[in-house]
Formats: sequence, structure tokens, C-alpha cells
Amino acid sequence: MLCRFLGVSRSGFYAWCGRSQSKRAQQDRRLLAYIRDIFRKSRETYGSPRVYHALKRQGI
Repeated sequence: MLCRFLGVSRSGFYAWCGRSQSKRAQQDRRLLAYIRDIFRKSRETYGSPRVYHALKRQGI
């Protein structure tokens, strides 16, 4: 029913589910892990400017 609603075939949906993540998606996941780690270590007080600068200091 969902495939019909979205206008995709079931075989296309299952093919999409079986694919590995793109390189961009993998990079985004790693970056998100760094961001979460910095935010947690700051006791959740850093906003985006401080997180950005912390990433730059780490060479990311």
C-alpha cells in the first residue's frame, strides 16, 4: 500500500533497501558522530559556531 502511495514498485523499493550507503552518506554519518561527541563533551552547551571551530581545530 505504501509503495502504491509513493508511486514506486515493490521490487524497486526492496532494491533500494538492499543497497549500501553512498560515500556522501557515509561521510555525513562520520561527521555527525564527531559533532555529537563534541556537543556531549561540552556538556551540551556548544552551539553551531563553537562546534564548527572545534571541528576545524581537529582538522575536520
